[in-house]
Amino acid sequence: MEKDLVESLLSELRRGTLILCVLSQLGEAKYGYALIQNLEDKGIDIDANTLYPLLRRLEKQELLCSEWNTQEAKPRKYYKRTVYGDSVYQILTEQWSKLSEGMNSLIGGNSGER
Repeated sequence: MEKDLVESLLSELRRGTLILCVLSQLGEAKYGYALIQNLEDKGIDIDANTLYPLLRRLEKQELLCSEWNTQEAKPRKYYKRTVYGDSVYQILTEQWSKLSEGMNSLIGGNSGER
């Protein structure tokens, strides 16, 4: 039972950070599989069944734009942050820094309350 609860809580925690993870990597155009590999190389595991719906949602929210590349043998859809996405990404990173600082003082401090 405890394992299920921890898994559920970890899933919630990850879900909230994946948007920032994805936006952080799309300053330059990337296709989905390359993005998965890039995130995994940086220690962020993301399943394709999670990534592609997220990319579509971010595009619908106008944070990303996409373009098909049919020049190669296999057509690929490339995603990139929009100007609006850059602005939102900047705000989110600033908030992440503040939140991280606060969390580190709560859980990493010498308060003795763990």
